[in-house]
Amino acid sequence: MNDPRVLNPISTQELERRWAAVRRAMEERGIDALVMQNSNDWLGGYVKWFTDRPATNAYPRAIIFARDDLMVSVEQGPTGAVREIAEGDFVDRGVRKILFTPSYSSVSYTANYDAELVVGELKRAGYGVVGLVNTPGMYHDFCAHLKSMSGVKIVDATDFVDELKAIKSEEEIVAIRRTATMQDEILTALTKHIKPGMSDFEIAAYAQYVGCLLGSEQGLFIGSSSPPGRAAMYKPRHLQGRKIQDGDSFTLLIENNGPGGYYGELARTFVLGKASQELVETMEGLVEAQAHTLGLLKPGATPRDILESHNAFMLARGFREETRLYCHGQGYDMVERPLVREDEPMDIARNMCIVIHPGHANERVFTTVCDNYIIGPDGPGECLHKTPKTIIEI
Repeated sequence: MNDPRVLNPISTQELERRWAAVRRAMEERGIDALVMQNSNDWLGGYVKWFTDRPATNAYPRAIIFARDDLMVSVEQGPTGAVREIAEGDFVDRGVRKILFTPSYSSVSYTANYDAELVVGELKRAGYGVVGLVNTPGMYHDFCAHLKSMSGVKIVDATDFVDELKAIKSEEEIVAIRRTATMQDEILTALTKHIKPGMSDFEIAAYAQYVGCLLGSEQGLFIGSSSPPGRAAMYKPRHLQGRKIQDGDSFTLLIENNGPGGYYGELARTFVLGKASQELVETMEGLVEAQAHTLGLLKPGATPRDILESHNAFMLARGFREETRLYCHGQGYDMVERPLVREDEPMDIARNMCIVIHPGHANERVFTTVCDNYIIGPDGPGECLHKTPKTIIEI
């Protein structure tokens, strides 16, 4: 039975599907248990994927996922506290117990507190082979302490978890579509809200507010305004003090998660008045570039080849070559594999959620077109976002 405190939970059947798939892969590789640790829900989606409960606010949350037992969670809390999870508990499905310790990344002497609890559990269970999942997402001392364990073989289990996590189930795709719809509604609300004299942060804050009311739990809202003839670049909250005026442009990236915790991205440029011809033509060229990439995103396609073709397309039209990340997977992480880069070994596959955001900037203009797609059997389906791919004139 659902717990009313849980916002937009994923189904228990979906969690069981994930657990079964991971355990099959562990059996094939002779792995007894997996360990992961995350500390945020922007780029920390592994613990969310396994438990439907995210890590937040830089507080670490570690999960021991056994091949033949329920999970153990290690979290920030009172020294020595243990919570045994009752059968049928909906908040912590699949978890046997939670161990607590007061550890903080800002307090160096607590660096090994979480790891000591995890190591104790692993040794009590007698696991011989332990797979670490996404070590870059762990705090350094936590990971180093695990790797120093004696009598246990440590292996990297990230790749096979990534491959499972990247392919979305039908239930996940429904949730991702809800995220895209929510972001469209935020953009629609902004077109009615932006007025001369508003500070950039007020516009971003309103976008965040609307998203929260529509079920978002977390996200980033980066952007800024500029006068005519100057590029309105992405800026974080700390640099959003400028006030927008008639004739100015404002570019905003909405990069939040929706009901259920799945991320999407939507970005457009607003103009309070008439957009310059250069800005309009730049946007039109980027829409063509996005369409070019869409034509390449077929199951089996190699990210290196997609990037090479995209850059040739951009250079032939007078745009700069992409050296940033312009196309990548999304899910419980804002940036998730596969990345369309020269160093990504994971190929494009059916039922991946992919965001594509080619952009171009010079001293006079900056804009981008940023939207999400689900990869179908022959390539991307229709755009998940319904916001027109144009400069929005107000």
